[in-house]
Amino acid sequence: MVRQGNGDKKLVAERRYAADSRKKPQKTRKPRKKPAGRKPAGGPIRRLWRFLMRLIWVIVSRTALAGAVVLGAAVFYIYTTLPHYGDLLDGRARGSVTMLDRSGEVYAWRGEQFGGQITADTVSPHLKDAIIATEDKRFYRHFGVSPRGIASAVRINLSEGRGPLSGHGGSTLTQQTAKLLCLGVPFDPKKWESQTEYESDCRQTTMARKIKEMVYSMAMEVAYTKDEILAIYMNRVYLGAGANGFEAAAQRYFGKSAAQVNIAESAMLAGLLTAPSRYAPTSDLKRSQERAGIVLLLMNQQGMITDAQRAEAKASPAQLSETAEKRAGGYFADWVMGAGPDFLTRDTTEDVIIETTFDQSIQNAAEEALVWVFENKVRAGSEAQAAIVVMSADGAVRAMVGGRKLKVSGAFNRATQANRQAGSAFKPFVYAAALDMGYRYDSAIVDEPITVNIPGSGAWEPQNYDRSFHGAVTLTEALKHSYNIPAVKLAMDVGLENVRTVAEMFGLDSDLAQGPALALGASETTLLDLTGAYAGILNGGSSVTPYGLKSLRIKGDTDAIMGQDGGLGERVITPDAAQQLIYMMYNVVQSGTGTRARLDGIESAGKTGTTQAARDAWFMGFTSDYVAGVWMGYDDNTPLTGVTGGGLPAQIWHETMARVYANREAGPLPMIRPATPPRIPGTTTTAQSGGQSGAQTGTTQNTNRGQSKTEKVLIDILNQIFGGKN
Repeated sequence: MVRQGNGDKKLVAERRYAADSRKKPQKTRKPRKKPAGRKPAGGPIRRLWRFLMRLIWVIVSRTALAGAVVLGAAVFYIYTTLPHYGDLLDGRARGSVTMLDRSGEVYAWRGEQFGGQITADTVSPHLKDAIIATEDKRFYRHFGVSPRGIASAVRINLSEGRGPLSGHGGSTLTQQTAKLLCLGVPFDPKKWESQTEYESDCRQTTMARKIKEMVYSMAMEVAYTKDEILAIYMNRVYLGAGANGFEAAAQRYFGKSAAQVNIAESAMLAGLLTAPSRYAPTSDLKRSQERAGIVLLLMNQQGMITDAQRAEAKASPAQLSETAEKRAGGYFADWVMGAGPDFLTRDTTEDVIIETTFDQSIQNAAEEALVWVFENKVRAGSEAQAAIVVMSADGAVRAMVGGRKLKVSGAFNRATQANRQAGSAFKPFVYAAALDMGYRYDSAIVDEPITVNIPGSGAWEPQNYDRSFHGAVTLTEALKHSYNIPAVKLAMDVGLENVRTVAEMFGLDSDLAQGPALALGASETTLLDLTGAYAGILNGGSSVTPYGLKSLRIKGDTDAIMGQDGGLGERVITPDAAQQLIYMMYNVVQSGTGTRARLDGIESAGKTGTTQAARDAWFMGFTSDYVAGVWMGYDDNTPLTGVTGGGLPAQIWHETMARVYANREAGPLPMIRPATPPRIPGTTTTAQSGGQSGAQTGTTQNTNRGQSKTEKVLIDILNQIFGGKN
């Protein structure tokens, strides 16, 4: 544009639109008039609704804020009370007992085992992965509580017809650790009668308990790292067979540390968390392996192991260690637990090591013998029981079988707890008393009908097993064939009190019978005590106390708190009497009632025993090294059918000792060795049924009868001093 002088007009923009297209001003609308008598639509209702929503929001927000404050305060308070995590790794209320055999090898455990403290860094990474995969795959991502897990668990419980908190709990690994800690409540013996009751209270699943558990878990997440929480869990959780913590379980089942377990072993250990007693490999190895397969699948699905690793682990499942597989000496271990004071065994709060006399090879021999005889010699389905005890001559017990169920713990032990009549197995102590008082192995005694008047009971006429009378016989012959009448006559001749004294001194002191039936084993005893009494014969006439505990010490200490070097006691009969008796019992096995126990190339001696109505059958015998006793019968005293002591018990004894000496050399028995078998010169023995015996009648014929016991002992001492012979 060009400026045009002083009278220039104002600049005006050119019109952009034609005149007819100019925008017209809009008219102002007048508000519509509402119909008379009609209220605005939704006014008061909307305002009321808005008011209620604001009120609810205020209440909820204030409540949530207050709840958050309370929750934070509760978490903070618990946080301040939590101890250092290292103090929580061993939470046992009781200690453990580890038993070593005579060679120093572990063979049994009792109590609550704890293998030592482990951490998330020291265990096998496979074990750590298996635990996480099985128990809480989001462990490293949550804050101690998993709302998703809880909601899922409630849904599953309701769908299965249970209460929302019954069954699946949706607990995180942190919550499970809180349960193991009993939410910080220590065991108080004044409040809970037992550890079991205390632990049951810890596992309650009420709503209030669940809330406390969640709060405690969040406090733990604040106080400890994830690995520290995992360490507490791994050290405290129970994994069956008395094992507390994964280190103890790895040692118990696999004989190795938790740092050394492979994928298959890790899966098996983690599988125990669901039900430790049910899935313990010592209870059912196959079931435990199947459970481990599920853990392997979880590990594979979560990317912790490859398909190839899973396939390899399934193809080579975890196996028990040799020691765990044997589960040796359950009856023996239970018996030893009662040998020491309760506060160091059953109720110990310390970890205790017990050295024992147990011999695993002899135990295996006894167990294999028992199984073999029942499988091959006893009718199928028989409920008859048997027990075996093997010991050395000083009373050191080497093996013990308390019943046909071998792999047990805490079961009824027929070797130590069953009191049964000894029957003819008692007779050697009648002869021991007689020999010690001057009788000889070749002394004569007449097997003839006798009548004994028992005050209060009337006349009693003992009978032999074959219902016959055999006339004049030697003591060796009478014992060899287990004649009853000579045993009764001999007991009455030397005095029942003397017989009772000898038996008691040898260890048979459990309410011995008072009448002449004492000679026939009418008194009750245990297999352990009777075996110990026979050990006294083998060792030359000294009493023994059967023992299994050699020493007891606290784990980590070198000095024993208590111990025992042997079980030998005072002398009961002279060595000469013992040697004669061993010779007589040798004849029992060679050509008498115990021939089924005879061992090829090994000298052995023994005695059979069968009680009235065959309710009990025994064979007691020994070699130069070991004494073994076998009992057979029914727990309810049902009579045995076709069984005597010289039958199945003698066969069990034979099978046991044949296995014991499979890799051992046997020595000669410590007995006299006459040039000729004992016999009565100038007499003829006639067996008659119900009548008088042959040419010689009366009582025992013995040239040494006039010699008193005191004189005999004095002569023995003088002979030992001056080198004389008995």
